[in-house]
Amino acid sequence: MERNKAWDLLREYNKDKFHLKHALIVEGVMRYFAEELGYIEDKDFWGVVGLLHDLDFEKYPEKHCIKSQEIMKENGIDSKIIHATASHGYNLTVDIKPEHEMEKVLYAIDELTGLIGAVALMRPSKSVQDLELKSVKKKFKNEKFAAGCSREVIKTGSDMLGWDLDTLIERTILAMRSCEEKINKEMEAL
Repeated sequence: MERNKAWDLLREYNKDKFHLKHALIVEGVMRYFAEELGYIEDKDFWGVVGLLHDLDFEKYPEKHCIKSQEIMKENGIDSKIIHATASHGYNLTVDIKPEHEMEKVLYAIDELTGLIGAVALMRPSKSVQDLELKSVKKKFKNEKFAAGCSREVIKTGSDMLGWDLDTLIERTILAMRSCEEKINKEMEAL
Protein backbone atom coordinates (compact mmCIF):
# COMPACT_ATOMS: atom_id res chain seq x y z
CA MET A 1 0.00 0.00 0.00
CA GLU A 2 1.28 3.44 -0.89
CA ARG A 3 2.03 5.77 2.00
CA ASN A 4 -0.26 8.58 0.64
CA LYS A 5 -3.22 6.19 0.46
CA ALA A 6 -2.53 4.96 3.99
CA TRP A 7 -2.34 8.58 5.24
CA ASP A 8 -5.62 9.46 3.49
CA LEU A 9 -7.35 6.45 5.02
CA LEU A 10 -5.97 7.30 8.46
CA ARG A 11 -7.22 10.88 8.13
CA GLU A 12 -10.66 9.62 7.11
CA TYR A 13 -11.03 7.91 10.50
CA ASN A 14 -8.87 10.19 12.65
CA LYS A 15 -9.24 13.95 13.08
CA ASP A 16 -7.56 14.53 16.45
CA LYS A 17 -4.02 15.86 16.03
CA PHE A 18 -2.85 13.81 19.01
CA HIS A 19 -3.81 10.57 17.24
CA LEU A 20 -2.37 11.72 13.92
CA LYS A 21 0.93 12.65 15.55
CA HIS A 22 1.08 9.31 17.36
CA ALA A 23 0.56 7.53 14.02
CA LEU A 24 3.38 9.56 12.44
CA ILE A 25 5.70 8.81 15.35
CA VAL A 26 5.02 5.09 15.20
CA GLU A 27 5.47 5.18 11.41
CA GLY A 28 8.86 6.89 11.77
CA VAL A 29 10.00 4.56 14.53
CA MET A 30 8.96 1.51 12.50
CA ARG A 31 10.86 2.77 9.45
CA TYR A 32 13.94 3.33 11.65
CA PHE A 33 13.79 -0.19 13.08
CA ALA A 34 13.27 -1.71 9.62
CA GLU A 35 16.63 -0.24 8.64
CA GLU A 36 18.35 -1.03 11.93
CA LEU A 37 17.23 -4.65 11.93
CA GLY A 38 18.14 -5.35 8.31
CA TYR A 39 14.74 -5.04 6.61
CA ILE A 40 15.68 -2.06 4.43
CA GLU A 41 13.65 -3.29 1.44
CA ASP A 42 10.58 -3.52 3.69
CA LYS A 43 10.99 -0.06 5.25
CA ASP A 44 7.91 1.35 3.48
CA PHE A 45 5.82 -1.65 4.53
CA TRP A 46 6.92 -1.29 8.16
CA GLY A 47 6.09 2.42 7.95
CA VAL A 48 2.57 1.84 6.62
CA VAL A 49 1.94 -0.68 9.39
CA GLY A 50 3.03 1.93 11.93
CA LEU A 51 0.90 4.61 10.31
CA LEU A 52 -2.25 2.49 10.27
CA HIS A 53 -1.86 0.60 13.55
CA ASP A 54 -4.45 2.72 15.40
CA LEU A 55 -6.75 3.32 12.41
CA ASP A 56 -9.90 2.52 14.40
CA PHE A 57 -8.91 3.86 17.83
CA GLU A 58 -10.39 7.35 17.61
CA LYS A 59 -13.82 6.32 16.30
CA TYR A 60 -14.10 2.82 17.75
CA PRO A 61 -11.96 2.61 20.91
CA GLU A 62 -14.10 -0.22 22.30
CA LYS A 63 -13.45 -2.26 19.13
CA HIS A 64 -9.77 -1.36 18.76
CA CYS A 65 -7.85 -3.75 16.49
CA ILE A 66 -11.17 -5.40 15.58
CA LYS A 67 -12.91 -2.67 13.61
CA SER A 68 -9.65 -1.76 11.84
CA GLN A 69 -9.54 -5.25 10.33
CA GLU A 70 -13.02 -4.71 8.82
CA ILE A 71 -12.12 -1.25 7.52
CA MET A 72 -8.90 -2.50 5.96
CA LYS A 73 -10.60 -5.50 4.34
CA GLU A 74 -13.27 -3.20 2.89
CA ASN A 75 -10.46 -1.07 1.43
CA GLY A 76 -8.67 -4.05 -0.11
CA ILE A 77 -5.59 -3.73 2.10
CA ASP A 78 -3.07 -6.56 2.08
CA SER A 79 -3.75 -9.23 4.72
CA LYS A 80 -0.15 -8.89 5.98
CA ILE A 81 -0.84 -5.27 6.96
CA ILE A 82 -4.14 -6.27 8.56
CA HIS A 83 -2.49 -9.02 10.63
CA ALA A 84 0.45 -6.83 11.62
CA THR A 85 -1.65 -3.88 12.76
CA ALA A 86 -4.11 -6.08 14.64
CA SER A 87 -1.31 -7.97 16.41
CA HIS A 88 -0.41 -4.95 18.54
CA GLY A 89 -3.69 -5.54 20.38
CA TYR A 90 -2.59 -9.05 21.41
CA ASN A 91 -4.05 -10.11 24.77
CA LEU A 92 -5.71 -6.69 25.03
CA THR A 93 -8.47 -6.72 22.41
CA VAL A 94 -7.54 -9.57 20.05
CA ASP A 95 -5.82 -12.96 20.19
CA ILE A 96 -3.66 -12.28 17.12
CA LYS A 97 -0.13 -12.88 18.36
CA PRO A 98 2.80 -10.85 17.01
CA GLU A 99 4.85 -13.38 15.03
CA HIS A 100 7.17 -11.52 12.66
CA GLU A 101 9.94 -9.38 14.16
CA MET A 102 8.17 -6.32 12.72
CA GLU A 103 4.98 -7.16 14.65
CA LYS A 104 6.96 -7.60 17.85
CA VAL A 105 8.60 -4.21 17.34
CA LEU A 106 5.19 -2.60 16.83
CA TYR A 107 3.85 -4.27 19.97
CA ALA A 108 6.85 -3.11 22.01
CA ILE A 109 7.10 0.48 20.79
CA ASP A 110 3.45 1.55 20.53
CA GLU A 111 2.97 2.25 24.23
CA LEU A 112 6.64 3.14 24.73
CA THR A 113 6.59 5.97 22.18
CA GLY A 114 3.70 7.47 24.13
CA LEU A 115 5.64 7.28 27.38
CA ILE A 116 8.81 8.70 25.82
CA GLY A 117 6.78 11.49 24.21
CA ALA A 118 5.23 12.36 27.58
CA VAL A 119 8.67 12.49 29.22
CA ALA A 120 9.96 14.73 26.42
CA LEU A 121 7.07 17.16 26.93
CA MET A 122 8.19 17.64 30.55
CA ARG A 123 11.60 18.90 29.39
CA PRO A 124 12.33 22.55 28.61
CA SER A 125 13.16 21.57 25.01
CA LYS A 126 9.91 19.55 24.59
CA SER A 127 12.07 17.32 22.40
CA VAL A 128 13.54 13.81 22.37
CA GLN A 129 16.80 15.20 20.96
CA ASP A 130 18.24 15.77 24.44
CA LEU A 131 16.30 13.01 26.20
CA GLU A 132 18.32 10.30 27.93
CA LEU A 133 17.53 6.77 29.08
CA LYS A 134 17.70 7.62 32.80
CA SER A 135 14.90 10.21 32.49
CA VAL A 136 12.59 7.72 30.80
CA LYS A 137 13.45 4.96 33.28
CA LYS A 138 12.65 7.26 36.20
CA LYS A 139 9.21 8.05 34.76
CA PHE A 140 8.68 4.41 33.73
CA LYS A 141 8.85 3.46 37.41
CA ASN A 142 6.22 6.05 38.32
CA GLU A 143 2.98 4.26 37.37
CA LYS A 144 0.97 7.49 37.76
CA PHE A 145 3.02 9.29 35.11
CA ALA A 146 1.49 8.76 31.65
CA ALA A 147 -0.73 6.15 33.29
CA GLY A 148 -2.35 5.26 29.96
CA CYS A 149 0.95 3.84 28.70
CA SER A 150 0.98 0.21 29.83
CA ARG A 151 4.28 -0.73 31.40
CA GLU A 152 3.23 -4.36 31.23
CA VAL A 153 2.78 -4.21 27.44
CA ILE A 154 6.17 -2.51 27.07
CA LYS A 155 7.84 -5.20 29.21
CA THR A 156 6.08 -7.98 27.31
CA GLY A 157 7.19 -6.40 24.04
CA SER A 158 10.82 -6.25 25.13
CA ASP A 159 10.60 -9.91 26.17
CA MET A 160 9.09 -10.86 22.78
CA LEU A 161 12.04 -9.19 21.07
CA GLY A 162 14.56 -10.72 23.45
CA TRP A 163 15.84 -7.27 24.40
CA ASP A 164 16.27 -5.95 27.91
CA LEU A 165 14.11 -2.96 28.77
CA ASP A 166 17.01 -0.47 28.73
CA THR A 167 17.94 -1.53 25.20
CA LEU A 168 14.35 -1.18 23.99
CA ILE A 169 13.98 2.28 25.55
CA GLU A 170 17.37 3.51 24.32
CA ARG A 171 16.80 2.29 20.76
CA THR A 172 13.30 3.75 20.69
CA ILE A 173 14.60 7.15 21.82
CA LEU A 174 17.11 7.05 18.95
CA ALA A 175 14.34 6.07 16.55
CA MET A 176 12.17 8.96 17.73
CA ARG A 177 15.08 11.38 17.37
CA SER A 178 15.54 10.27 13.77
CA CYS A 179 12.04 11.36 12.72
CA GLU A 180 11.10 14.14 15.14
CA GLU A 181 11.86 17.07 12.83
CA LYS A 182 10.01 15.54 9.87
CA ILE A 183 6.96 14.81 12.04
CA ASN A 184 6.91 18.34 13.47
CA LYS A 185 6.91 19.75 9.94
CA GLU A 186 4.13 17.40 8.85
CA MET A 187 2.04 18.35 11.88
CA GLU A 188 2.53 22.06 11.17
CA ALA A 189 1.18 21.51 7.67
CA LEU A 190 -2.12 20.09 9.01
